[in-house]
Amino acid sequence: MVPTYKHALIVGAGPGLSASLARLFSSEGMTVSLAARSIDDLADLCSETGAKAFTCDTTSADDVDALFAALDSDPDVVVYNPSARVRGPFIEIDREATKQAIMVTAYGGFLVAQEAAKRMVPNGHGAILFTGASASVKGYVQSASFAMGKFALRGMAQSMARELHPKGIHIGHFNIDGGIRNINRPERIDAPDNPDSMLDPDAIAQSYLHFLKQDRSSWAWELELRPWVENF
Repeated sequence: MVPTYKHALIVGAGPGLSASLARLFSSEGMTVSLAARSIDDLADLCSETGAKAFTCDTTSADDVDALFAALDSDPDVVVYNPSARVRGPFIEIDREATKQAIMVTAYGGFLVAQEAAKRMVPNGHGAILFTGASASVKGYVQSASFAMGKFALRGMAQSMARELHPKGIHIGHFNIDGGIRNINRPERIDAPDNPDSMLDPDAIAQSYLHFLKQDRSSWAWELELRPWVENF
């Protein structure tokens, strides 16, 4: 059975992948809600997609509870995008900044996913998707904080899939192994001699949609995406 979805909540919304997801979900007839720490730059996207935007600090349980209470209807698709990191030699990394990075990347994902699951499980329907990175499976030099947060998020997603798939809730973790193209950032644009060396956010969004449309007889829990030139 291929499920249908009516209301998508995208947490950590911004101008990149989240915007591509919002446009695609809206074109599929879904109501779209957006959440971010600051929603000042979301007005144009809301106008384009008919979405509503909500301010939310995902590291705050009160904020997350208030977000779900403010929605016009319970979402049956929730996408968690936020992440944070602090770079530097391991013995020099700031402790409080590292704690905050883990809170945003992993603990916030837990809070949002828990509230979503509370609403989905009684209906036996819904999908909760997490945006990961190559750091979800590989700890890079001077990037311990990001690895800790992304490893934790992936582990939670795997645990959730084992528990919630049999209850009709589709859990997805997306390992985005490469840079995402962003025309507003020079360092995020493909070099002329190296086309398609970065992931197209619209193409990533299509993969999220395909995942949502999987027949439940062959549900995946994880998908890995990388440009054709990226090393494994």
